[in-house]
Amino acid sequence: MAEKVGTAQKVQQYKDSLIKKAEELIVHGFPAKIVQLNDLLATEKFAERNFNDVHQDLNINVPEPIVNDDDEPPTAKRARVEAATDTTGTRVMILPNGSVKCNLPICEIIKVVKPVIRGLVEDSNLLKMWISFMIPKIEDGNNFGVSIQEDTLAEIQSVESEAAAFFDQISRYFISRAKVVSKVAKYPHIDDYRRAVQELDEKEFLSLWLVLSEVRNRYCSLHDIVIKNLEKLKKPRSSNAEHLY
Repeated sequence: MAEKVGTAQKVQQYKDSLIKKAEELIVHGFPAKIVQLNDLLATEKFAERNFNDVHQDLNINVPEPIVNDDDEPPTAKRARVEAATDTTGTRVMILPNGSVKCNLPICEIIKVVKPVIRGLVEDSNLLKMWISFMIPKIEDGNNFGVSIQEDTLAEIQSVESEAAAFFDQISRYFISRAKVVSKVAKYPHIDDYRRAVQELDEKEFLSLWLVLSEVRNRYCSLHDIVIKNLEKLKKPRSSNAEHLY
């Protein structure tokens, strides 16, 4: 019995500490993070957004063309046979100049953005649990405050899911870039593949700026909706509700 009481006390202590932490985050943490993200977006790395800064040499040379040593030009039949059989591109065993590095400027930006995304996921999860603990038991009538809690909780869950999707977006970028780079290695004479890598890097550069802006906006919207409804979120049912009937 004593063990059950001790466990119940620990659970209640956890709830109390979470509620206190969440309220501190709302009042002080969110405004500080909004200011921090505004300052970060104003830095040269994000404010300028010069696409040339993220262009990077692929370290894949164009092989020398194969010269036909025969005095006689190839017959049309021979050309057709070679065209029909040579469809595999350039055989890639090793890259003579070493490996193809990740785009370093993009990776540096990702190092900055990923902790910010993780922070939004963790903060959203904390607020979600805070509101869940505030929801009273189900009763008939006087549920306007409860509906505000549920609407706010749905908004927070949406922000949490969106923030988690930002991580997936980053991983998809590396997979997509690897596929295009492999095309450059296989078909080094085709400049369109090289251009495709540049376009992909530029797209990710812009996407990372957009992600950081969206994280800032989500902090603003969450702070706004919680502060405006803080009284109803903490006390969804007024104590004098019975006097209304």
